[in-house]
Amino acid sequence: MPTTRLLLVTGAQLEVEGSIEDVAKELENAARNSAGTLAWLTEAANRQALGVNAARVVTVRPGEE
Repeated sequence: MPTTRLLLVTGAQLEVEGSIEDVAKELENAARNSAGTLAWLTEAANRQALGVNAARVVTVRPGEE
């Protein structure tokens, strides 16, 4: 399964499941909703659900395959 890496404003990096296009779409949809809406993604390392505030994402890039 493809993964995508997110860099947050805090400097933390997250690797989530999904193609860069799919993850970007989830982040865009969350950003269009009311402030504080989270994009629900799946963390690649442990397959746990992860809520990400799209306003705190600095970069989105392909992950390790």
